[in-house]
Amino acid sequence: MPRNTPAYAATVTANVTPNGRDCAAPEPPLSRQDIEGYGQQWLYDCQFRQHSPRTTEFRQHVIDKLVWYLDQQSQTICQAADIRGFLAYVTTGHQQPGGRWNNRIMTKPVKPATVHRYFRELRTLFRWMVEEGVLSRSPMDSIRAPRVPQDQIKPFSRQQIEALLEAAGRSLYPLRDKAIVLFMLDTGARATEVTGAKICNLDLRNHTCVIDGKGGRRRTICFGRATAKALLQYLRLKDRQDTSAIFLAEGGRTPGEPLDRTGLLHLVYRLGKSAEISGVRCSPHTFRHTFAVEFLRAGGHLFSLQTLMGHSSLSQTQRYVALAQADIQNQHRQFSPADHLQDKPR
Repeated sequence: MPRNTPAYAATVTANVTPNGRDCAAPEPPLSRQDIEGYGQQWLYDCQFRQHSPRTTEFRQHVIDKLVWYLDQQSQTICQAADIRGFLAYVTTGHQQPGGRWNNRIMTKPVKPATVHRYFRELRTLFRWMVEEGVLSRSPMDSIRAPRVPQDQIKPFSRQQIEALLEAAGRSLYPLRDKAIVLFMLDTGARATEVTGAKICNLDLRNHTCVIDGKGGRRRTICFGRATAKALLQYLRLKDRQDTSAIFLAEGGRTPGEPLDRTGLLHLVYRLGKSAEISGVRCSPHTFRHTFAVEFLRAGGHLFSLQTLMGHSSLSQTQRYVALAQADIQNQHRQFSPADHLQDKPR
């Protein structure tokens, strides 16, 4: 029987005793068609509430894969047990003969944080269904969140940063690549924030740039003289409109178009390979880690760092404190005033 109909409501009401206690059978489980139909309504809700395109795209992916999993299991309904099975498959699907999602190239395990993201999006979906009156309670209520070990933050060393800048200078587009490396290092901007930055929001005189951050939250990021100089040298290469992206794709299939996130990932990977970087992941996010740690090492304030990085809570920023303090402790061991006194002859 379709939900949210008078007939369905009457059936539920008929199974309530005079004292108000519910003696009805458990709520009928969602069907596969329910997941598709209400899932699409959920995506429409995401769009008019102006969630980011990446968020909406991933939520579409989660719905599609959950429906795919139910089909693979020949399941016409979706209950808590099926959701547990789906999350287990996300975790172990790479071990299947055909690869995860029957894709032969998907043979590597996903990170625990990725599994947790699937869990969060499903929890959000079913909570939305409860709010809409589709369900009286979410099947996710009985499913515990997967454990996510704290990631070990590994920033670039200063020698590695110098090597990356040298590699940028040897690339096919040295002015652009050097400007990108310095911009990421000096601002801690996310990959999508770097590629989405526009000339009209760039202030080279005051060394600031207004960007559209995560969740559509605008913020101002800052950079120093070296980065401003590199940006000016790059932007002088050709005339641009104010609405143009700062960083453009120079090669590939879309030369002259804004550099996209995938292009930035490939660029950083190539620079890391040229610079022979090892022991640390060479990605735009590692530049973000490096910015945070170097900012704190130089004496920057934790609350200022939170604002600059666009963190919604201070707990996100505090992850970097331990690594910065470890560096301070090493410096103290090397330059302890009291120890130096003991080393001097009396």
